[in-house]
Amino acid sequence: MIFGSKKDLFLDLLSSIADNVRDSAQYFVDFKIGSEADLKEFARKMKEYENKGDDFIHELIIGLNKTFITPLEREDILELANKMDDILDGMEQCASRFEMYNIVKPDQYMVKFAGHILEATYEVAESAKLLHKKKLMEIRPHAIKLNDLESVVDDLLRVSIKNLFSTEKDPIKIIQYKELYELLEAISDSTEDVADTLETIIMRNA
Repeated sequence: MIFGSKKDLFLDLLSSIADNVRDSAQYFVDFKIGSEADLKEFARKMKEYENKGDDFIHELIIGLNKTFITPLEREDILELANKMDDILDGMEQCASRFEMYNIVKPDQYMVKFAGHILEATYEVAESAKLLHKKKLMEIRPHAIKLNDLESVVDDLLRVSIKNLFSTEKDPIKIIQYKELYELLEAISDSTEDVADTLETIIMRNA
C-alpha cells in the first residue's frame, strides 16, 4: 500500500505549502501599488509569505528525518515541496526588485505575467489537494495545464522584450524592465518544474 489510511503529516504540509504559494500569488496580483510606501508594504508582505513557506519546509524536513515510512518516496516529497517553494521565492525576489527600482506602475506585460503565474498557482494548489486525496491520475490534467501556461509565458517574454527594445529609450529602464520580465518568466519555469515533479510522482505511484 502506497498511502496509509490515516491522515498524513507530509501530504498536509504539501497542501499547506501549495495554498501559501497560491495565496501569495493572489496578493501579488491584487495589491495596488501607488506610492513608495505601497512598494515597501508590498515587499514586506511578500517576504512574510516567503518566511511562512520556509517554516513549512523546515517542518517537513524535520518530519522526514524522524519518519521511517512515508506516503511517497521521501525524495519526491522534498522535491515537490522545494519546487513549490521556488515559485514563492521568485515572487518575493520580484517584489523586492519593484521596491529597489521604485516601480510604482507595473506595465501591461508585468500584469500579464502575474496573471498567468496566479493561474498556475491555482493549478498547483488543486494538484496538492488531489495528491492529499490520493487521486493521482486526476492530477495529470493540471500538470498539462501548467506546461501550457509556461509556454504562453515564454511567448510573452519574447514579445515583451521585443517591445521594450523598440519603444523604450532610457537604458536604465531597459535594464530594469528586462530583468523583471525575466524574473517573472523564471517563476513560470518553476511552476513547470512542479508539473514535472508531479508527473514523476504519478509515474512511480499510480
